Amino acid sequence: MRLVVMLLLLWGTAALAQPEAPLVARLSQDRVEVSTTFDGASILVFGSTAQPIGPGGAEILIVTTGPQQPFTVRRKVRVLGMWFNGPSARFAAVPAFYSVAGTLPAWRLLPEALRSQYHLGLDVLPMASSGARAPQFRAALLSLTQEAGLWQEDSAPVEISANRLFHSRLPLPATIPAGEYTVRVLLVESRRVVAEQVQRFVVERVGTAATIADVSRGQPLLYGVICVALAALAGWLGSIVFRRS
Repeated sequence: MRLVVMLLLLWGTAALAQPEAPLVARLSQDRVEVSTTFDGASILVFGSTAQPIGPGGAEILIVTTGPQQPFTVRRKVRVLGMWFNGPSARFAAVPAFYSVAGTLPAWRLLPEALRSQYHLGLDVLPMASSGARAPQFRAALLSLTQEAGLWQEDSAPVEISANRLFHSRLPLPATIPAGEYTVRVLLVESRRVVAEQVQRFVVERVGTAATIADVSRGQPLLYGVICVALAALAGWLGSIVFRRS
């Protein structure tokens, strides 16, 4: 596996890099297909630099963001032994997917002002909300998205080879939403960003998964009826099986 990675890095550097370019970055693929059997994937982010990277040299940061979408966090309240929806906070536009990784954590490489500018770190990720204002709702959003693997911070370090080659695996969970994704690779030196490369890839649903997604968006009532019918059918078949056993 390591040999394959090195060959890919060397091929990308030889074929695409220019001698004067301070930073060159590429993706192993620019399209991810999601079918009904999709259980996650990963994309290799790789490239080269004109100057040495690692201890005593420059450093690399990689931040990936997915399409913006609204997200609502609700608090359950118990009344007379029953649970009901209580206060809620609506986050109007947060990334459906977010990942940041580096040769070192971003907070060790850049001051907070620059981290905020480049959205490097969950603690500086903009999350404007309406409704309930308690900080627990932001904490709940962070917990839910991290548990689902949709928001990641320093989950896998950027690895260095031969002083000027780097690569990192970007894990995509099974619940990754469709849309366009942006990968920004930053070259950091002396606590400032000295070069940047932007790459993009698309996640799209194919086959039956695409049909289901289209129906859920275009005909939500029909989609709900089908889901209820399938659940009832599954329950009926299960009762028959268990009755026979």
